[in-house]
Amino acid sequence: MIAQFAIGCLLTLSTIVIATLSWWGLEALLIRLHNWSIRPPHGSKLMVILSMSLVWTLMMMSLAVFVWAIALFLLNIFVTFESSVYFSLVAFTTLGFGDIILPTEWRLLGGMAAGNGLLMFGLLTAILVEILRDTRARQRGGVGR
Repeated sequence: MIAQFAIGCLLTLSTIVIATLSWWGLEALLIRLHNWSIRPPHGSKLMVILSMSLVWTLMMMSLAVFVWAIALFLLNIFVTFESSVYFSLVAFTTLGFGDIILPTEWRLLGGMAAGNGLLMFGLLTAILVEILRDTRARQRGGVGR
């Protein structure tokens, strides 16, 4: 039980570090786009920035799912890597089909993966809201980056 908890905590911490480092990279890119984004027309530029941010977010979520999938596969919990990815995605989104489940000795990781998914969705949603707020403020001549 303690080993599962430690592995789950390490995986959760890893995905959060990856997401925050990625946010740092996205923020640097948005700063570089500042002068371009504040010039009219604003609507199309806001759409480009939000689309870019959504793709970035999708990549971060996918990477986090793959971190869990690789760990599950390396622990020999699932026979195929595809099963590991599928379980990780289903757990991360808290969809929980139940068609593939963890063996009893590893079942705590399922709940921890779901908790990690909730944290990541919350974090990345907050980042998207911040990007929208900041971009609109800069376009209106308000305080921004």
